[in-house]
Amino acid sequence: MKQDLLGLKGMSADNIKNILDTAKTMKLILAQPNKKTPHLQGRTVVNLFYENSTRTRMSFELAAKYMSANAANITASGSSVQKGETLIDTAKTLNAMGTDILVMRHSMSGAPNVIAPLVSASVINAGDGMNEHPTQALLDMLTMYEHLGSFESFNGLKVAIIGDAYHSRVVRSNIYGLNTMGADVHVAGPATLMPQQIEELGVTVTSDVDSAIKDADVVMGLRIQLERQKKGLFPSVREYHRFFGINEDRLALAKKGALLMHPGPVNRGVELSSSVIDGEQSVIDEQVTSGVAIRMAVMYLLSRGGLN
Repeated sequence: MKQDLLGLKGMSADNIKNILDTAKTMKLILAQPNKKTPHLQGRTVVNLFYENSTRTRMSFELAAKYMSANAANITASGSSVQKGETLIDTAKTLNAMGTDILVMRHSMSGAPNVIAPLVSASVINAGDGMNEHPTQALLDMLTMYEHLGSFESFNGLKVAIIGDAYHSRVVRSNIYGLNTMGADVHVAGPATLMPQQIEELGVTVTSDVDSAIKDADVVMGLRIQLERQKKGLFPSVREYHRFFGINEDRLALAKKGALLMHPGPVNRGVELSSSVIDGEQSVIDEQVTSGVAIRMAVMYLLSRGGLN
């Protein structure tokens, strides 16, 4: 029976650990001059992206090619979607072409959940609306895991997530995954950018960024979607950075050596100052490498029925 990765909500800790350990092995492959492995030889991976992406789409494509899969990319602007074809018909067409793994990004929350039962290909959610982005949260946890050294270190780990939580699918997947692993998640940002009842997900919510960051082991900034600024959800970019941006002084409130993370792309001088982006505590570039390893691991495990 085929398996899918649609989200981290409800995923067991054992499953998360299995993915992270598999990704650590995949990361060893990325460090080699010859990155070609036969793990997905003969398999076909299609990236179906209805939204723009650099990191996610490219990392899925490279992950597939590193494992010897046939990889193809489709964007809405370059497909029959422009002729009026529905998402369901597009997915069924790709499935009929022998697709083994269908990676989907869509602006509609729940889109991958609609498609998964209709196709024989394994479906991976690469971001759906404001719902989830499971592989992003997994790569964030892989980056933490490699610095922590053990799964036990997640217990009580204070993770401060700062920024636009309302529109962020990244924060939701991170909350689900980190809570499952035993972390203590704090979310901070403007009240206008905070989802209603987010505290019901088991996180501490505040508009006081300093208190969220104080004694944190991990500090993660979220991208402010500047296109939303026109809706008046915060006064100005300058005001946002003043009250909610992460700079050296704010980062100093965290534990010594705390990790600084961001899912990217970063708006320099808005969510994070350039000094912390380029500073010693930043692991943003490591997150990018972790992203390729996680996507290799997920596709490998799905192709072998390795997820429960």
